[in-house]
Amino acid sequence: MVAGGATATASLDPARKIFTWDEARAWRRRQRGRVVFTNGVFDLLHPGHIDVVVGARRQGDALIVGLNADESVRRLKGPERPVRSEAERAYVLASLEAVDAVVVFGQDTPLELVRVVEPDVIVKGGDYDESTIVGAAEVRARGGDVVVIPLTPGQSTTSIIEKLRAR
Repeated sequence: MVAGGATATASLDPARKIFTWDEARAWRRRQRGRVVFTNGVFDLLHPGHIDVVVGARRQGDALIVGLNADESVRRLKGPERPVRSEAERAYVLASLEAVDAVVVFGQDTPLELVRVVEPDVIVKGGDYDESTIVGAAEVRARGGDVVVIPLTPGQSTTSIIEKLRAR
């Protein structure tokens, strides 16, 4: 048995970390330490994604990841994206030890989700600065922190897709 009476096998089930918005709200209320939030598409998970996720988790006691829904990705990145479905992307993210919760959002930005989960820290990768991080003002207004994790050189989903197409 592990903490909370769950079996070790059940605690390793990534599906148990994928929440609806209502479940995420309830999960957030149960957290006692610093809750960190990051978000993104996370299509074709690569080392740059891992660096942001692990760096985000180091900022607090629990990490919740907002994941763009498929329709949101298509609006933002075009009709050929995402490569992996939101269910697949959520499952892969939830399988990471650093991730405590995953929530899919259909809006083009995570602002509504940030307002629901009220994180203590919001984290984005180095292609953002604090002025362009959606939800940063809301987190700061509650006394929270905004952190930018440096980009991992040479890592992007777009470059992976371009390399595959060239072959």
